[in-house]
Amino acid sequence: MNDNPETRQGGGMSRAELRAALSLSGVYSLRMLGLFLILPVFALYAGDLKDVTPALTGLAIGAYGITQALLQIPAGMLSDRIGRKPVIIGGLLVFALGSVVAAQAETIHMVILGRALQGAGAIAAAIMALVADLTREEHRIKAMALIGMSIGLSFALAMVLGPVLDRLVGVPGIFWITAGLAAAGILVVGFVVPHPPQARMHREAEAVPAQFGRVLRNPELLRLDFGILVLHMVLTASFVVLPLVLRDQAGLEADYHSLVYLPVLVASVLAMVPFIILAERKGHVKPVFTGAIAVLVVAEVGLFLLPLTLFNVVFLLFVFFAAFNLLEATLPSLISRVAPADCRGTAMGVYSSSQFLGAFLGGALGGLVQGRFGLQAVFLFTALALLVWLIAALSMQAPRKLGSYIHKLGRVESGDVERIRRELAALEGVAEAVVVPGDGVAYLKVDRQVFDAATLPGSGGQP
Repeated sequence: MNDNPETRQGGGMSRAELRAALSLSGVYSLRMLGLFLILPVFALYAGDLKDVTPALTGLAIGAYGITQALLQIPAGMLSDRIGRKPVIIGGLLVFALGSVVAAQAETIHMVILGRALQGAGAIAAAIMALVADLTREEHRIKAMALIGMSIGLSFALAMVLGPVLDRLVGVPGIFWITAGLAAAGILVVGFVVPHPPQARMHREAEAVPAQFGRVLRNPELLRLDFGILVLHMVLTASFVVLPLVLRDQAGLEADYHSLVYLPVLVASVLAMVPFIILAERKGHVKPVFTGAIAVLVVAEVGLFLLPLTLFNVVFLLFVFFAAFNLLEATLPSLISRVAPADCRGTAMGVYSSSQFLGAFLGGALGGLVQGRFGLQAVFLFTALALLVWLIAALSMQAPRKLGSYIHKLGRVESGDVERIRRELAALEGVAEAVVVPGDGVAYLKVDRQVFDAATLPGSGGQP
């Protein structure tokens, strides 16, 4: 087989790989849809619950984030020991239980408990590990990218469907629907997702405990982790008050909120495409990245300072989501470029946990700010948080456009590790080489414009 991914013949996914990628994307998106559905409507519903305060409303919206952040990496590690499917099915059962608790809740405290249980069904890492088990190295990135796209689609659908479902069945009904989505996910895992021949560690897809120190001491990775934390903190904090702003300030009844979200999200996706091309194909990653953060600052400042008329809110939401979607698409790519060659899985695990921690902080702090200073003060809080991120991002190093490559070595004697590493690192287009004798592979960071896999010694490289 030709090792060059650009020239490899017959390089498409097998039926089994495609089935695995599509079914696991479906499971992940069903769960995330269940988490997101209440985002555009819960602030309007919370007033009907006992013991409600703005702070507790925000906590209910973001509570899933703290349990998800704390448990997803341990759940992934547990799947190495007891199997992927048991962990995923168990997580979906916990998610369903949380949905039922929230559906039957009469107090805000029970909703918070239900949302925390939803987050405790943390299956992200286990799903990624199962994807790695069921796909060859050359198709693994594509399968994981498919999951990433499904998450974005779930969010967009939730923004549109949430207000519609609220009108039809109410927020308790939405929670019952999320329980049904979890049940559907269990059926897909049990009857559609292929069973892996064996579960093994994949450094490019899973967190490795011994690598946490390296990842957490890397200033460029920490800067990106802080960025995704702030991005999702801002998103969640904004939605603590946005439904109220649309209804009470902009004068748009809740039944019609989906008519705002649908065109805003579609237009924002179209608006970001030229900037994705400018960043990824033209090499202007840093100016596009920092520019998008600055645009977010402008959008949040606008929501704080301007009269909250329907036109102003809709326009600023469009500006916000165009920049948000751009950053959401760019950040995982930057993590992959910056992470050490053998630490991609660990770096992505910390990144994902930071994202969910941000959602928790956004709900909790957004509710506190609203309760103490009013609706629009939340947008000042988010603008200041984004400004801190912008200042941090301005000092980031412009990342090189590097891809990952796994070179299969077979049996490697301990005394040969350093020699092999030096030989690989000296090849044209190789920016970094790490030899892991226990895995029998070398993990490379390569510049694909000049790297030629045919120059690799031995056999078998995979992108």
